[in-house]
Amino acid sequence: MSKKKLYNKTGIVFSTAPDFEFKDEEDEMVSLPPKEQLLKVVLDKKHRGGKTVTLIKGFVMKEDDAEALAKQLKSYCGSGGSAKDNEIIIQGDHTNKIVQWLVKEGYTKTRKI
Repeated sequence: MSKKKLYNKTGIVFSTAPDFEFKDEEDEMVSLPPKEQLLKVVLDKKHRGGKTVTLIKGFVMKEDDAEALAKQLKSYCGSGGSAKDNEIIIQGDHTNKIVQWLVKEGYTKTRKI
């Protein structure tokens, strides 16, 4: 038997109302343009077994856009990583490289912590 999700995130499983329409709230989120995004680039080692990662926090964008940006950053840095919970994780210490790339791409409010 498959383990598919048979319900949505709001907990509504079934409705007997004839005029009920389910609206997904995630679709309403809009991506801000790069100039309006306030990003923080942080070097982190906590809870990663001593491995160093670079975190980029503060994104206000759809999950698909964040994944696409993470893919571009990973290929630019030549390392692995992921995008979850409105932050991008890049393996290794690439803070200077990432800040330069973000400024070049138009993310003007980027700061390194």
